[in-house]
Formats: sequence, structure tokens, C-alpha cells
Amino acid sequence: MQRIAGMVVGVVLLSSGPAVSDRVGADLKATLRDSIASARPMGNAPLDVAALLVAARGAPPMICSLASRAVRNSGWGDWSDAPSTPLGSLIEIPSSSSGSSQLSAEDTDRLLVALSSDDACVRELSVRLVTRQKNDVVAAGLMTRLTAADASLREVAALGLGLVEAPSAVDALVRSLRDGVAGVRANSAWALGRIESGRALVHLTPLFQDNAVAVREAAVIAVGRMDSVTAVASLMRVVRQDAAPSVRRAAAWALGQMESDAAVDVLADVLGRDGDARVREMTAWALGQIENRRAVAALSAAARRDADERVRETATWAIAEIGDRSAAETLGAIAASDRSSRVRGTAAWAIGQVGGNGTKAPAGLLQVLRDESADARLKAAWALGQIGDQAALPAIREALRGEQSAEIQRALIRAMMKSGERSESALTELLGSADARVREAAVRGLAGGRSHNPWPWPWPRPRPMI
Repeated sequence: MQRIAGMVVGVVLLSSGPAVSDRVGADLKATLRDSIASARPMGNAPLDVAALLVAARGAPPMICSLASRAVRNSGWGDWSDAPSTPLGSLIEIPSSSSGSSQLSAEDTDRLLVALSSDDACVRELSVRLVTRQKNDVVAAGLMTRLTAADASLREVAALGLGLVEAPSAVDALVRSLRDGVAGVRANSAWALGRIESGRALVHLTPLFQDNAVAVREAAVIAVGRMDSVTAVASLMRVVRQDAAPSVRRAAAWALGQMESDAAVDVLADVLGRDGDARVREMTAWALGQIENRRAVAALSAAARRDADERVRETATWAIAEIGDRSAAETLGAIAASDRSSRVRGTAAWAIGQVGGNGTKAPAGLLQVLRDESADARLKAAWALGQIGDQAALPAIREALRGEQSAEIQRALIRAMMKSGERSESALTELLGSADARVREAAVRGLAGGRSHNPWPWPWPRPRPMI
């Protein structure tokens, strides 16, 4: 165990990879610490690939996953990795970017040979390391193995070709889409999506009917990355009809990526009836990406009534992205009544997005100024600054008197100034405050806020990842 832990530490330190997360057991972390002295690489000493592969053989999957994460290539979203990897699902630990180091020709060949190992950990580490060398030698070696008799070798070769994003591999990967093993087909589709060759599109869409969920999902994602309107009709059928939620979700993402107006009505229908919350969430996101006002009614219904918090929040965000001012009152009602503080905050933010200067502040937005959530209050104060409704001044003043957060105080002062606060008593009170931050914010407000220190500018939760 000490030998294997040393292997993990060595790889992590060499590649500036992520630290072991809190989810890894304390015993494991202690073992790793104890092994640092004997395993630490010195300076820029080259990685001993042969020793690494020997140490990897027979390693417990948990340990091998940690080492593999340290040498992983970057990817895209939650689907950054291939559908079929030697170890299966890796342990999720935060990743950090790391520079690639050049391998010798001997080590490159050693790693390519190790791809045919019967040990999953050896194959996993080998493909992660060798594909950091994005050159013709590696691509050629992987393409040769794409036709091997061993299915596990073909799978890892397709994975590798996706990681190196080799355009020269397109034809070979297209042929592998007809492989009898689902993992090979899925990895080949995934690799073609990373390469983004339009030539592959006509070969990927038939896989929307594949009997393996992983293959259908990989093909849909790959087509979404190619951004071709010719695939919209096929993707609409998938998002409505596929039996697997993960595939329908992928199709919704792809249609959003393409910003297809033709898909608005289909996506709106799916948003209202799909039984899987993650599909509905991604569908709401896609409608926000497309930014077509025909979607507002369906999004408003989901934002008010969907049982899932994430769906309601994403639908609320999507309304703001579309920018329909007529939805302000609906958003105000959501801000006032939703049981989730995240949704209330996003609804407040959305009102600031759709309501231009001079718009009337909905009553629900004013109510959020008293919300238990500081994030929601900040978004409400920001939104009121965007709107600039003079009728909201009494509520803003009252909120400012009781607010303890300096950031929210600044946002409220901005809202007061943007709403036309000019009363001598209010300004005197602000400028005479015992809190230097309040005085500073008041001065900035009177000066128009054009200083190097910006006003609070809250944002909603990022989009659902694929």
C-alpha cells in the first residue's frame, strides 16, 4: 500500500494536480502523507513511466482514480470524459490545470504498449499520460489500436483519440461507429464530437437509434458540438421520444447550443410534461439560450408550478435571458412566494434584467428586501437599482435601516440614488453615518458610481452542466 500511495503522490506532485478532497478517507490521506518523503519527485526530474506502470498494476480502483485524475486532460462540462473508460467512473475531486511535460520516445512507446494491459489501472494511467503529447506519433499509435481484436484496447484507443483531438483520426473513428461493442461505439462518437469534424455528422445521427444508452447519449452530445441545423429535426425527436432521461437531457442541451428557433415549441412542450426533473431543467436552460418570446408562457408556468427547485430557478433565469418585460409581474409573484430562497433571489435578479429604467417595481420584489437570505436581498437591492422606481424609495430606506451586510447596504444606497433619492435628511443621514462603508457608498452614489470600485453585481447560479 505504501508503494501505491507513493505512486499517487508522485504523479500528483509532478503534474500539479488536485489535492485529495475531503471526501477521501482520513486513513488514505494519512497514508499519502507518510509516503511523500520516499515518493516525491525532485525538481523537474522526468517521470519514471516504467516504475509508474509497475506500481499501477493491481492498485485499488480508489487509489488509481486519484492518480488518474492528476494526469487527466481537460474536457467539456460534466460530460468531459469518454463514456467508457478503463476504470469506469472516476472519483470526483476538484481539478486544476497543469502543464504537460514532454515524454521521451521510449516512454511514449511504453505507454502505447501499456494500453493493451489486462489491468484497468495501467490502461487508465497510460491513456491519460500518453495523450498529453498531442502529436502525430501518438495519434498514429492510437489509430493502429482502434482495429485491435481486444475490445478493451479499441475502447481505450477511441478514448485517446478524443483526448488528443486528432483530425487525422476522423475516418477511422467513423468506421468504429459500427463496432459491435457499445463502449467502442460510444467512445468513437464522443471522440468525433471533440474533434468537431462536420464530415462525421451524417454518420453520427443514425446512432440516435442505437440500442445502447451510452452510445445514443454520446452521439447526441457530439452532434450538439457540431452546431449543424440539419440535425435539429432528429434532435427534436430524441428530446420527445427517447426512453432514457440522460439522452433526452443531452438532446435539450444540443438544441440550446444550436439556438434553434425551430425547436422552441417542442422544448416548451417537453418542459411541461417530461417526468424527469433534470430533463426539464436542461430544457428550460435551452429555451433561455434560444431567447424566443414564444417560450415565455411555458417558462412562466414552470417557474411558478414545477415541483423541482432547480427547474423553477432555471426557468426564471431563462425568462430573464429572453428579456420579456411583460413577465415582470409574474417574476414578482415568484420572488414573493417561492419556497426556495434561491428561486426568490433569481426571480429578483430577473426583474432587474427584464425591467428597464423607469419600470414600476413589483410588490414581490420589495418583499424580498426583507428575505431571510442575504443573497436574495442583495439581488433585490441590485434589481431596484436597475429599475429606478421612485415609488420604491420608502421600502429601500426601511431596508437600509435594518440591513447589517455592508455589500447589501451598498446595493441599497445605489438603488436609492438610482431611484431619485434627493431628500436632504436622507443624504445627511448617510453621509453622517458612523460606518465608513456607508459614507463611502453614499459618496459614490452622489458621484454616479463611476469609480474603480464597482457596485455589487450579483449573478444567478450558472447553467446546468452537461
